[in-house]
Amino acid sequence: MTNYPNIKRSIALDGHKTSVSLEEPFWIEVQRMAKVAGLPISEFVEGIDAARKDVNLSSALRQAVLADLQATIKAVPPMQQAAE
Repeated sequence: MTNYPNIKRSIALDGHKTSVSLEEPFWIEVQRMAKVAGLPISEFVEGIDAARKDVNLSSALRQAVLADLQATIKAVPPMQQAAE
């Protein structure tokens, strides 16, 4: 298992700078999700920030990546999943 360190990144949300600490694979997925949504990374993260409850922003971003992965897996037909 690869050990990925948390990397602190600065991002502007609603005109205010904040920082998130995420492992590189999670950040890459957040960037991909923003691109798929057709949004700049700051707007995409603002949406996640506005919807989060009782978790910090870094955790909310990880949860968003997990939810996206789970939705992708559910979209793949079971026979195709078995073949992979």
